Amino acid sequence: MRILLSNDDGYFAPGLAALYEALQGLGEIVVVAPEQNRSGASNSLTLDRPLMLKQAASGFYFVNGTPTDCVHLAVTGMLEALPDIIVSGINSGANMGDDTIYSGTVAAATEGYLLGIPSIAISMTSFEGLNFATAGRIARELVERHIANPIGGPVLLNVNVPDIPYAELQGLEVTRLGRRHKAEPVVKMTSPRKETVYWIGAAGAAADAGPGTDFHAIEQKRVSVTPLQIDLTHTSQLPAIRQWVR
Repeated sequence: MRILLSNDDGYFAPGLAALYEALQGLGEIVVVAPEQNRSGASNSLTLDRPLMLKQAASGFYFVNGTPTDCVHLAVTGMLEALPDIIVSGINSGANMGDDTIYSGTVAAATEGYLLGIPSIAISMTSFEGLNFATAGRIARELVERHIANPIGGPVLLNVNVPDIPYAELQGLEVTRLGRRHKAEPVVKMTSPRKETVYWIGAAGAAADAGPGTDFHAIEQKRVSVTPLQIDLTHTSQLPAIRQWVR
């Protein structure tokens, strides 16, 4: 079993170290992660400059690019054989609902999925980072399930784990993505040089968070497992648009 790990918090992130430790013994593990924190990078590729691949003292490889760069470089140019599975994380903070559009954690897994490799993005639903071991154990269980019973065809799973001890989890639930209200307004500030600067505002509160959603599962202390797809076609609008362009 060949396992490729990546993330968006950077090769030095504690969540990545916890994931690496949790998957020990399941196969050959290679880590290729961004040189610095690239949270919110989404599926961006670096096309305006060359990428460099370096190895840290920990043995982890790092790239001066985005999470998508890391997986693309590893799969198409670095590794001699394709990974059997890609796991991205463990992210500090949830990636639920609309967050998945912006998430670099999900993007790294998405790139693997687009390259035909089963991929899992795993996030812990707080920024406190008190229970990385819980998320690591869930990641191991999912990889073990894949080894024992592979899902047919490429699969992309978005997994969110409550930041609580493993014994307090109320199981796993297969969910759909919920929806958020629009984000809070940008935060306007003045820099020490008297320049006006802006910080992106916080994500909005959950709007669609009923039973069956990832938000609801987390609220009930369950691990949320959401299968994702990449077809952005608004199928139900096709007839109307065909009429409109006549």
